[in-house]
Amino acid sequence: MSMGQLEALQTLLASDSARMAALAGVAALELPDCWIGAGFIRDAVWDHLHGRPSTFPAGDVDVIWFAPEMSDGQVDRDIERGLGDRLPKFRWSVKNQARMHRRNGDAPYGSAADAMRHWPETATAVAARLDGNGIGICAPCGLDDLFALRLRPTPAFAGKKRAIFQERLSSKRWAERYPLLSITGG
Repeated sequence: MSMGQLEALQTLLASDSARMAALAGVAALELPDCWIGAGFIRDAVWDHLHGRPSTFPAGDVDVIWFAPEMSDGQVDRDIERGLGDRLPKFRWSVKNQARMHRRNGDAPYGSAADAMRHWPETATAVAARLDGNGIGICAPCGLDDLFALRLRPTPAFAGKKRAIFQERLSSKRWAERYPLLSITGG
C-alpha cells in the first residue's frame, strides 16, 4: 500500500461528513477488530476518481468485526439495531467475521483482515475505522486496484468461486456506474 494512496484515501474520507459520522458511530461501539468496508470505501473512491461529488453512502454500510467468543448472529442483529437507533439514515449490515467462514465455505478466519482476503474483489477488500491515530485503513489486497479503477477477483474468487464474481459484475452494474473502470478476470 503506497503512502500516497493511503493518505489520499484518508483525506477523501475525512472530507466526507456522512462517512465520518458513520465511522464515529461505529468507533463508539469499541468492538474488537472493527471496520467499515466494501462499497462504503470503494464507491467513495470511484466516485472521486470519476470527478463526481461526494454522495451519501448507497446500499448497506458494511460493519465487520472479529470476536470468536461472540459469534452468535443475534449479537450482530443487536448491534445493527443499536446503530439504526443512533444513526437511522444509514442502512447497517453488521457481521462478525469469526463466523462468516461457515457461510462462505472457507477455513476459519483469523482476523477481520484475513476475512477480507476472502471477499470477491480486491477493490472491495478495503476498510476504515477511527482510532487513536485518526483514520486507520485495512487493505489486505492493497489499494492499487481501487485507485487504478481496476476490478478483479481476489485469489479466493479467481477459481471455483468465479461464478459469484461474474454474478456480482452483472448485479452491481459497476461497468455502467463507473465507465472508467477496467474489469480484469471477468
